[in-house]
Amino acid sequence: QVHLVESGGGMVQAGGSLRLSCAASGRTFSLSRSAIGWYRQAPGKQRELVARITTAGSTNYADFVNGRFTISRDNAQNTVYLQMNSLNPEDTAVYYCKSDSFPFTTWGQGTQVTVSS
Repeated sequence: QVHLVESGGGMVQAGGSLRLSCAASGRTFSLSRSAIGWYRQAPGKQRELVARITTAGSTNYADFVNGRFTISRDNAQNTVYLQMNSLNPEDTAVYYCKSDSFPFTTWGQGTQVTVSS
């Protein structure tokens, strides 16, 4: 019922910034009724939660974010953003958007983020 498309990834130098977007669509989909999470997976590692925003707008971040990232949403545009600042090479990974809207969980295809030293 929902289709997610991530964008905004790319290659930046250490200390740089990127803003990722997750555009959601679907006949019955409403971003306001969905919790959205950003996850990432680096080569050889498990997929891990980066940030999450609830239907009420509350946010949660992984410890490694350390204040560098901000997740936000635009319900009218059905889009969730992840603003990433002070990037370092350890942030290099494929970043995925996930939608939780009972009873459905949907993943996007991912967008590559590469941070060079």
